[in-house]
Amino acid sequence: MKINQREIGTGQPVYIIAEMSANHGQNFDEAVRIVHAMKEAGADAVKLQTYTPDTITLDCQRPEFQIGKGTIWEGKNLYQLYGEAYTPWDWQPKLKDLATSLGLDCFSTPFDDSAVDFLEAMQVPAHKVASFELVDIPLLRKIAATGKPVIMSTGMATLEEIDEAVRALREGGCTDLALLKCTSAYPAPPEEMNLRTIPHLAATFGVPVGLSDHTLGITAAVTAVTLGACIIEKHFILSRATGGPDAAFSLEPAEFKALVQAVREAEQAQGQVSYTLTAREQSSHIFRRSLFVVRDMQAGECFTAENVRSIRPAHGLPPRHLPEVLGRRAQCAIARGTPLAWDLVA
Repeated sequence: MKINQREIGTGQPVYIIAEMSANHGQNFDEAVRIVHAMKEAGADAVKLQTYTPDTITLDCQRPEFQIGKGTIWEGKNLYQLYGEAYTPWDWQPKLKDLATSLGLDCFSTPFDDSAVDFLEAMQVPAHKVASFELVDIPLLRKIAATGKPVIMSTGMATLEEIDEAVRALREGGCTDLALLKCTSAYPAPPEEMNLRTIPHLAATFGVPVGLSDHTLGITAAVTAVTLGACIIEKHFILSRATGGPDAAFSLEPAEFKALVQAVREAEQAQGQVSYTLTAREQSSHIFRRSLFVVRDMQAGECFTAENVRSIRPAHGLPPRHLPEVLGRRAQCAIARGTPLAWDLVA
């Protein structure tokens, strides 16, 4: 797939998305600082979220709208949470312009039809589908109809649900699609990541696959790259000490920069299937073992395990010839430390 002419897929550099989410703390200047820091840390794209509390839920005190135990948002209701977390819509065109000026792609996750229309007016280069919206087939069709590339997270989804969502996008007009393996826990423990799903998703759906990572560190993301991930998405914050709904599982600038560096090294290290010596290996080749005379020998003396051995460096006969040499005689006098060659063997 392509986003702004950037090829994304196997054999291409991993596409690294920095997710702002709620980490601006409702401060536009902080959001601007975050975008600059994302660029400095090496991100390829800035991702926003486009909703308001009223477009994503109800202001309702019924038990169904209360956030229960087991999450970092326990004790709030959904409306309160999204009131803290949403990114004001009037900021978003300005943030996109800033990102573009810095050479970063900027797109967002729409959470309803009005958000799709708003983002289309902004001329975003792609759309992101959140894990929780994967089951909203009408919304997926709305997004697909834009004709823009789509990146869809798959947290909580069964294989059948992913298949239904992919078919809805394809039938709706989406031609460029990528899927992100995601564990929708905040933060997500490493033992629940199941990263081996990444190559399975790629083989099953024939699309680029990446990781939306909510773990606390960078290990999962780097591991995902070794398993074929083409995209990494990670939350970004200037300082976790400032707090906020997503702070606990977001990376600070230095950490994100370390992630980018580790991902770049991981993708380089994969290379290709090869059994040929590299240029640097050529210079090390001489330190292999070979056969050397290790005691002074007289002409006609018999080669034994006491006077010929396999040692480093590699100037003598290969060690595999030792059984052929033992028991034969020296062609001439041989000094200790001489690499053994066939013309020395009678």
